[in-house]
Amino acid sequence: MHSSVKSTKVGKTTTRADLLEAVYSSSPVLSRAQAREIFEIALEEISDALVRGESVKLRSFGLFSIRSKRERIGRNPRTGVEVPITPRRVLTFKPSPVLTASLNGTPVPEETDKEPE
Repeated sequence: MHSSVKSTKVGKTTTRADLLEAVYSSSPVLSRAQAREIFEIALEEISDALVRGESVKLRSFGLFSIRSKRERIGRNPRTGVEVPITPRRVLTFKPSPVLTASLNGTPVPEETDKEPE
């Protein structure tokens, strides 16, 4: 897994600007405005697919998917009062085995086109 955004500071948050800078610096033929446009289009396409309820699989990175949660009764932990929790959709992320191995410093498994379960 190649990453041109590197952090030496533990706990640093990589921001949108950091990612945009990585796109810009990795492609010297693009102007900063072109890099920004490509980056924004990619994020918009990912967002639009998720809003439509589609999953987004990024090879060597992971799978973003939408899960529907039904209405249920929850409890306020402070007061103990029961309250209804409305049905909603939530975004889930399942990292690829390649990303998981990179995070843990273990050998990277062979990639397949099989969907993560």
